[in-house]
Formats: sequence, C-alpha cells, structure tokens
Amino acid sequence: MALCSSAALAEVEMPFALDWKFEGPAAPYFLSIENGHFEAEGLSVTVLEGAGSLDAIPKVATGAFPVGFADMASLMKFIDQNPGAPVTAVMMVYDKPAFSIVGRKSHGIEKPTDLEGKILGAPPPDGAWAQFPVFAAENNIDVSKVTVEPVGFPTREPMLAEGKVDAIAGFSFTSSLNTMRLGVPEDDITVLLMANHGLALYGNAVIVNTDFAEENPDAVKGFVRAIAAGWKDAIADPATAAQILANHNPAVDTDFETRRLKMSIDDNVLTDYVRENGMGGIDADRMDRSIEQMKMVYEFVNEPDRELYFDDSFLPEEPLKIN
Repeated sequence: MALCSSAALAEVEMPFALDWKFEGPAAPYFLSIENGHFEAEGLSVTVLEGAGSLDAIPKVATGAFPVGFADMASLMKFIDQNPGAPVTAVMMVYDKPAFSIVGRKSHGIEKPTDLEGKILGAPPPDGAWAQFPVFAAENNIDVSKVTVEPVGFPTREPMLAEGKVDAIAGFSFTSSLNTMRLGVPEDDITVLLMANHGLALYGNAVIVNTDFAEENPDAVKGFVRAIAAGWKDAIADPATAAQILANHNPAVDTDFETRRLKMSIDDNVLTDYVRENGMGGIDADRMDRSIEQMKMVYEFVNEPDRELYFDDSFLPEEPLKIN
C-alpha cells in the first residue's frame, strides 16, 4: 500500500489547456488518459476546454497551465507582443493548419477567385480570417471585390446555411461539418484548405511554459510521447475515439465527431511530411517561409526568429511514427 501511495505522489500534475471545445480532434488526448499513456509516463493529466488560442496561450505563459494547445500564428504574435514570455511550442500536431474558406457551390464557390463578387462571413478574432490576406495574395484574389461581413462564432455557420453569406472563414473540420448539421448537403459544400493553396504557416501545436519545462524536462518529454500515442490510437480506430470523447461531452453526436476527427487526421495531422518524418517536428525552411508570410498580415515589433516559437529539444531522437 505504501508503494502505491509513493507512486501516486510521484506523478507530475500537468493540466492541459485546449484551444477549443471537446470535439472530435480532442479525442486523442482523452485516449492518452483512458489508455494509460500519460500514467505510463508518470503524469496526471486533466484536459480542459478552451475558447480559442488567444485563451490558451496566456494561460500557459502565466503558469496557470504547464501545457496547452494553440496555433502558431497566435503564438508568434503573443511572443512578439510579450518579449521574454515563458511560452513556446514543443510539438507540432497540425502539420497543416485547419484554416479554411468554406463555401456553397450553389453560390458559385468552388475555387479561391470565386470569392470575388461574393459575401464572406468572418469572425474578427478568427485565426483563418487573420490569414486571409496571405491566402488572397497567394491566389491572386482581388480583395476589393470581396464583401466581408463580420459575424460571430455562433452565427457563422447558420448564416452560411441560410444563404446570408456565400462563404465563411473557419477551421475546415469545424465549419464544414457544422454547416452540414444545419441541413446543407455535403455536395453543396466547398472546403478550401489554405495550406493547399499557398499558406506555408503551421497549425496548432503543444505549447509549454518554459519555466515548467526547465524544471520538469522529463515530464514534458513524456507528455509529448503520450500525446503521440493517443493520436496513434485515434488513427487506428476513430470511432472508438469518438465514443471515448462522448464520455467527457455527452452532448456530442459520435458519428459527426468521428467524421470531424477523420478530417483532422487526413487534412491536418497525418500529412506526407509526418508519414515520412514522424509527428511533432517542423521543417526549418518552411518555418522561415511562414514567418515571411506572417509579415504580410502582422507587423513584428521585434525581429522574428523561429527559435523563439519552437523548441524541438523535447522530441525523442527516434521519429514519433503514428501511421
């Protein structure tokens, strides 16, 4: 009994701040809990919902959470605006960001330039909308011909479903499936994934409080391994992953969340780069290109440097193969 108590006391507490709600792409983290991957690393992990990357990053930077999940563009801006903030990314999860334009084919949206002469609904704080100028420049879209309608997150997909806008900015696996749930036929929906149309930027990554990481390097390394194991489990059986998710969010539609998870796997996580190199790392040249693209939409106060935004020292020497 004493040995069990000592083991329990030895576990490192690592609450994990997500960027969004408990939807399909969050399922792998619950698999890491349910399948014992965190426990095997000596970690006690709880997963908490978020309200966007702008919510998760300061939680980690202030030390309220040791680890979180956030998109790289938001992280770059935060670090630039808060020099020396103790936060950085340590594991890339969305090798391709989910930033997308989701439109209706019945409204003439099938390719990027079809947005000209149309109405685009965009929540002002949305990450996809923040990258729209890069997407527009890479695809020769005349932005003066696009009517932008500011919308709220709760009204974004309903406005597209009701035909009040022709397209919306959002995450591919969120906006497309939410629009389908509102009755729009799947064959009427176009998903323009920005990463497939010139955007070099990386997507969401595991971020860490660097003070915590300095004091607990083995815990962070174990966390990374456990996250990869959870994604490997989810890739092997997305339907079971969605069922596990439902234990933590009974309101979810497991069929839809299975589809959402599969979309995130196919479009964002299990890319050609990840199949070849394993999960978690980045390509330095691509990261530099993404910084140059960021300069098109954000004026850096300080000189940008990829080493400020990503630290690969917590990744194992052997590739984290998840396919």
